Amino acid sequence: MHVHWELMFTRALYDADPLSQQRLLDTVADLVEAGTLRTTMTQDFGPLTAANLRRAHAAVETGRTLGKIVLSGFP
Repeated sequence: MHVHWELMFTRALYDADPLSQQRLLDTVADLVEAGTLRTTMTQDFGPLTAANLRRAHAAVETGRTLGKIVLSGFP
């Protein structure tokens, strides 16, 4: 197992060329779509509602979650 950390917006923090950031994110999107990179999302609790937010928060509070928990379905 490998753990890799990356701050995708480091360039933006230091006033780098915005087009270079766009190219970087486009490349990452292509790699994800190709299956070369995998998402760290492990659970999707559905739309942002009070009930789903409580469920997601309860999962995080267990201290036993792996990966990212997502609330999806934003307009």
